Amino acid sequence: MSVASVRRAARWNEQGGVKRILIGGAEMRVKTRVLGLAFLGFALLLAGCNSADKDKAAGGQKAVEVKKTPAEKDKARLLKKIDRKFENPDAHYELGRVYQAEGLWAYALHHYEVALNFNPVHREAQAARIKVLMDGGDATMAKLLADEYIRQASDSAEESLRLALAFQEQTLDEYAMTCYQQALRLAPNSAKINRQIGYYYLGKNDKETAKNYLTRSFQLNPNQPEVAGELGRMGIAVQIPRKTEKNTKKLDKMVEKSEK
Repeated sequence: MSVASVRRAARWNEQGGVKRILIGGAEMRVKTRVLGLAFLGFALLLAGCNSADKDKAAGGQKAVEVKKTPAEKDKARLLKKIDRKFENPDAHYELGRVYQAEGLWAYALHHYEVALNFNPVHREAQAARIKVLMDGGDATMAKLLADEYIRQASDSAEESLRLALAFQEQTLDEYAMTCYQQALRLAPNSAKINRQIGYYYLGKNDKETAKNYLTRSFQLNPNQPEVAGELGRMGIAVQIPRKTEKNTKKLDKMVEKSEK
């Protein structure tokens, strides 16, 4: 083969090679576009799936919220209160009551004790603490604390009455009656204390004893329609005094005008 022929073949191969390279580049560009479109479609599909998952999760969360029991809702509400202000004795007391109703003595006791740390004379928390200790099997500690709380209130008829009502709510009848009698010794002429003791015995179906205290309460304060009603149901006829005019100046002026 001549030198010229070799050169022509070389040029032809070079040109053909360039053509193949160009064609390959075009093919690569097409493939790149196809892959890009495929990737975009996959991304959109993935975004749609994620959105659907989020919607499902949100729907699931709403379903969980709907399924919450009243106790769970109370817990959530009270925990939010405590988060906003930890030094809230009433919130801790209320949360303790929720746990107490569920039989979770340790949790209830904890929140009652926290409530008492912030308000040492929270009578409802005191009585509830005693009840939880007794239900939890620690009767010795319960008695020690009950005696201490009753002693704390021993110089005030009002505080003794409050503690009595708290003990009664926890069905701690012995401690409740101790506090009622303590309050009555401090204020024997209190219509309110006599009335509450009367209601206590009425709740125990001891109508004879209830009648004595309710009668005494009505004698001390006849303006008690609810007490009059209870006594009436027991067969005791009582009469509520009629209201009298306290300000008679207008009446006096009317009489003076009529006399002129």
